Amino acid sequence: MSKRYSKYLPLSIFLSDLAVLNIAFYSAHYLVFNTVYMQFPSIAFLLLVNITWVIMSLFTKNFEVHRPLVLTNSINKFLVTLSYHLLFFFSIVYFAKIADISRAEVVFCYAIYIILMIFQRSLLFFLLDYFRKNGYNHREIMIIGDEKIGKRLIKSFSKHPEYGYDLLEFITDVQVSNLSEKALINKITSKRPDEIFLCYKHIEVELIGLFIAIGEENHIKIKVVSDLILENNHAKLLDYHNLPVIQLSSNPELSLKIRILKRSFDLLFSSAVMSAGLPVFAMLYVITKVTSKGPAFYKQERIGKNGKPFYIYKFRSMHVNAEQAGPQLSKDRDPRITKWGVIIRKTRLDELPQFWNVMKGEMSVVGPRPERQYFIEQIVERTPNYKKLLSLKPGITSIGQVHYGYAENIDEMCNRTRYDLLYLQNINLNADVSIILKTVKVMIQRKGK
Repeated sequence: MSKRYSKYLPLSIFLSDLAVLNIAFYSAHYLVFNTVYMQFPSIAFLLLVNITWVIMSLFTKNFEVHRPLVLTNSINKFLVTLSYHLLFFFSIVYFAKIADISRAEVVFCYAIYIILMIFQRSLLFFLLDYFRKNGYNHREIMIIGDEKIGKRLIKSFSKHPEYGYDLLEFITDVQVSNLSEKALINKITSKRPDEIFLCYKHIEVELIGLFIAIGEENHIKIKVVSDLILENNHAKLLDYHNLPVIQLSSNPELSLKIRILKRSFDLLFSSAVMSAGLPVFAMLYVITKVTSKGPAFYKQERIGKNGKPFYIYKFRSMHVNAEQAGPQLSKDRDPRITKWGVIIRKTRLDELPQFWNVMKGEMSVVGPRPERQYFIEQIVERTPNYKKLLSLKPGITSIGQVHYGYAENIDEMCNRTRYDLLYLQNINLNADVSIILKTVKVMIQRKGK
């Protein structure tokens, strides 16, 4: 793929998505009715599916692929588009009172579509990566500025060949200061880069004006890499009437798309677990009840999103009145834990009632584990960044819980916080699914504390 063909890529992806959608539909129709012949309900379904997908796809622009190539970002964008599409589609079906559409056909259609689209996007990114590794669709770049920032950028580019960047030269800010304006211009234009990355902590207005002029005269893209952005993953660029302003938010907020997608996933996943797992819930209830004195369920006040307290639910794993001496963290061979409690804690089955907290909107399936105010005050003294986690709904499982397990002291709670802060910087559906799968692995291997 040469450079001149890359402008046709969005249109190609858009048409490919539409073709895959129709393949999924006809496959589903054949599976359900054992024929390709369609009657009115299926024809109406086909038209609605295509029209609503085109509208939502043009709205979200999920067919656009930007550098850097990140497969998870593309799949997440597709899933967001699919969520909007389904909402729009079912709204039309409901208000138009189209009741004859086969439910099985709908389920099979979208199940096949998701599978085919993940395969299609993976294949697309594999091909783009292949072409770029073979020298096609590359951009030759220069990096100018702070040596430390520049080296971090070079390291990032070296780890991701799919970006398609070839480094021509790295000119440090010290070298720039020793060059005359004419010599700097000649040095840049002789290399004829496609893009220049400016890496400055502080840059003079005259110098950035010079780089802009060089870019405009020689058709070179000028990109500014701010150390603030490299250090703070919650920085975002705001536009105040053509005046760019970097906002460093102390309370990062999730985008509307991520919030809708995450809440939809929470509801669907929790509903599936609570419905399919009803026999397991009943069994756990009975065993907990008969193996030790006291109620089967245990509730405790925890701190949720924005510092709002709520009651978390668990299957009781400790003896009644286990905290008469005050708040305590559990530990290995804790005498307060019942024999049955040891089993359900190691398999994390004691956490299952929290899916009801998720349904109520107090928790998410994946998110930082909620703590008690007593321990939060101690954590914040040592790790002030913990406050950032209160901007999210707490979760049944978390990356910190998977990698660190239950904490036995404040030091371990602070160490676990570091993992959860990493999750805060990279919230997406793929990360959530990955954490859920790792949690299942922990449950099967009985590695919970």
